[in-house]
Amino acid sequence: MAPRDYIIHPSEYDLDTAIADIHEIRRWNRQRFEMEQLTAIVHEDQSRGLCVGYKDVTPDEFWVRGHFPGVPLMPGVLMCEAAAQLSSYYTQRRNLLDAEVVGFGGLEEVRFREPVRPGDRLVIAVERVRVRPKAMIVCRFQGLVRESIVVDGVIKGVPLPIELLAQVDKATT
Repeated sequence: MAPRDYIIHPSEYDLDTAIADIHEIRRWNRQRFEMEQLTAIVHEDQSRGLCVGYKDVTPDEFWVRGHFPGVPLMPGVLMCEAAAQLSSYYTQRRNLLDAEVVGFGGLEEVRFREPVRPGDRLVIAVERVRVRPKAMIVCRFQGLVRESIVVDGVIKGVPLPIELLAQVDKATT
């Protein structure tokens, strides 16, 4: 994927009109507190398998103080996490995997092209590539700041065995 090939052109969505706020995102995603990496969803197109959301990167992010002192840069892994959360939101809202919880299944061809700093709005777009119900979803993703692509790649989501994870959690508490 060439860095200037948008998954969806910025002119096709309106960042000022949220179709899902943080409360609606929480209906579908389980991340809370510091791990919430989405602020709002602004576009869905089921026929094209597209979803667009954003993360407002604030000076209060947990990583700002230490990554890096004096020159804070959003860690790449958190950009990928934002893409994973957007993909999970879309997958769960559309019940594409028939799973209670969707987790990371893998990343491919990820490229970090420009830094993301506090004060930036990281716009994330995901595009469904293929779905195997109850097994895996594969999506292309891009992160943009203004109209510059800052990260892109392929992300995979898989159903998590939440009942087994809940048993482990109870055993360790």
